[in-house]
Amino acid sequence: MNDTIRDVVFVDGVRTPFGKAGKLFEETRADDMIIRCIRSLLRRNPGLPPERVDEVALAATTQIGDQGLTLGRTAALLAGLPRSVPGYSIDRMCAGAMTAVTSVSSAIAARQYDIAIAGGVESMSNHPMGEGVDPNPRIIAERLVDPEALNMGNTAENLHDLYPHITKARADAYAVGTQQRYAAAVEQLSGDITSMAARSVDEGWTVATADELPRPGTTLEGLANLRTPFRAHGRVTAGTAAPLTDGATACLLADAETAAELGLPVAMKMVGYAFAGVDPETMGSGPIPATEKVLARTGLSIEDIGLFEINEAFAVQVLAFLDHFKIADDDPRVNPWGGAIAMGHPLASSGVRLMTQLAREFAVHPEVRYGITTMCVGLGQGGTVIWENPNFKGAK
Repeated sequence: MNDTIRDVVFVDGVRTPFGKAGKLFEETRADDMIIRCIRSLLRRNPGLPPERVDEVALAATTQIGDQGLTLGRTAALLAGLPRSVPGYSIDRMCAGAMTAVTSVSSAIAARQYDIAIAGGVESMSNHPMGEGVDPNPRIIAERLVDPEALNMGNTAENLHDLYPHITKARADAYAVGTQQRYAAAVEQLSGDITSMAARSVDEGWTVATADELPRPGTTLEGLANLRTPFRAHGRVTAGTAAPLTDGATACLLADAETAAELGLPVAMKMVGYAFAGVDPETMGSGPIPATEKVLARTGLSIEDIGLFEINEAFAVQVLAFLDHFKIADDDPRVNPWGGAIAMGHPLASSGVRLMTQLAREFAVHPEVRYGITTMCVGLGQGGTVIWENPNFKGAK
């Protein structure tokens, strides 16, 4: 019996274009979006025999309707994978797809799987966050969690309170920067986007090929005049928060030996991961302890990290992370191709979007050895994964 831990590699990742909730994909089924991603993965990697896939793990935050019914299994069947390929659903709110990746990667490392597909989908048009939930009354009656923590915008305002040096002006400046970085990187980002049919009763069928949400003309002056919907005279606006978004992501993971056997590309190698809990009322601080935990586990330091993909649920959450690790707001290592404030955040699917983007960035930065993908999670959690660049040629 071989009990050695194997290297887990990220082979490839794809996503649909991201659409504004209530617009582009309002009449598109969520399961059809994730099916499209799975099929695209198989087409992009013809050396992979479909029957070699050991698992399909898919996430959705609101597992109801076309996002329910054990999505990993139903989507696998509808995508044309053999009936022998199993699948399951998973939920860790915004970190659903990230958790799908870490779950199947653990099994790959432990020699239980050789190849797996992981991803996530969210139709916030048809399944708004919190749809159908029934929180246990003890949560409020026993004051386990402030009821306001169930509203993510309120937690962002709380984070501004916790870190008063993170001003609205700083958050606005960060948001303008991420819009500009996205606009400059549209061509690079297009390589990860698979076209997606979209239907509208009014306009008929269209084929979406690009994200709907970016606002490249965003200015400081424009952001200064936006209302603060979560608190009177607050600091969080629609311009400094990720918009409500529809979209799906999927990726292919394997052990290094199987990838070599099948001639599959290796975009990056997993080094380690960690999840951590924080106060639900300031859930945006979650990436800080998660990152500290995984750095300690892997023996690395923040100075070893050459690229950061931080999910931009809110600008204040990113700035809190940067301040903690003494990183400048405009550090070029941070979200160099823009983030969720520009392109959108379809909740459970965003973790794989971060990974796919980091893999692309690794390819053009051979001087960078390590990068991280990190995100905050509703109800007070954070998740971080450290990846190694197979293209590393030594620091400049």
